[in-house]
Amino acid sequence: MSDPSAELTTIDGTPTLRFERRFAHPRERVWRAISDPRQMTAWFPAAVHTELRPGAPMRFVFDDEAPIEDTWDGEVLEVDPPKVFMFRWNRDVLRFELIADGDGCRLVFTHALGDGPTGRLGAARTAAGWDGCLTSLTAALDETEVSQDPATGWLARAEAYIEKFGLARGSAESGTEPESDVVLRFSRDLVWRPADTIWAILVEDQSPRVGAMPPVRATNPQIAPGPVTACDPPRLLEYEVSVDGQPAGRARWEIVADPRLGTRVDFTHTLPHRLASHRAGLLAAWQVQFELFFAATQGEIRCPWPQQRVTELIATYR
Repeated sequence: MSDPSAELTTIDGTPTLRFERRFAHPRERVWRAISDPRQMTAWFPAAVHTELRPGAPMRFVFDDEAPIEDTWDGEVLEVDPPKVFMFRWNRDVLRFELIADGDGCRLVFTHALGDGPTGRLGAARTAAGWDGCLTSLTAALDETEVSQDPATGWLARAEAYIEKFGLARGSAESGTEPESDVVLRFSRDLVWRPADTIWAILVEDQSPRVGAMPPVRATNPQIAPGPVTACDPPRLLEYEVSVDGQPAGRARWEIVADPRLGTRVDFTHTLPHRLASHRAGLLAAWQVQFELFFAATQGEIRCPWPQQRVTELIATYR
């Protein structure tokens, strides 16, 4: 296990995270830590209320500092001490399997992400969160203090997983008709930040309106922004775009907040067919735009514009 980071696979059509850890403790001890609600408070991200039997209902209660509001429900699906503990958490299924390994044991933990492609968008933030939780589990078993707050370094871990899982990539779609417009498309997870908060970061100190120029953070140096054509705070911003002095369609930001799935931005840039040769450069620029915007939503403002990163990405989009 030289690389302890998560893998993202698809099992029976469901995107699934897989982690593996080794503990220098017998299975019986680790079993209690992962299945006893009282011991789970040391590492699990919510307080768990349940009975340890198949079919038992579960409640997951988050503390006041958690970004998630509400109490989620679930159900115990499998209990096989000290080997397997599996349960449903909201729309997801978590499975913990303990395998004897010498004087210790290995944990194989899978998290099946519900809601298909939309659930997959959050795989990076979920993996980064579990990394911190599993670090806390190790410390609890070893009866030591966690060397640093599991939240420390979360952004770097999440960005590494976004890259590893290919979640930063955009797509280009063309219609079936000759000379159809090309639609550049990105969907990016923004964790559980409220839509109002995301909107405030996007527009900074401006109040966009139809006919005015869009806020700077909604644009990038690869395009020339034109007037706003649609604005519905905190949900929608659309504006005209030019490239090389030519009208180049419209850029459209849509912020979608779901209390069970988190917040995301769905973005499209509808590019006229005659400018299709700019596709790779624009995809690269928009990807960098969303990398910077994601960091900004987590409190990290990065500048100047990383042109070298754009140049590197252009080669991958060609």
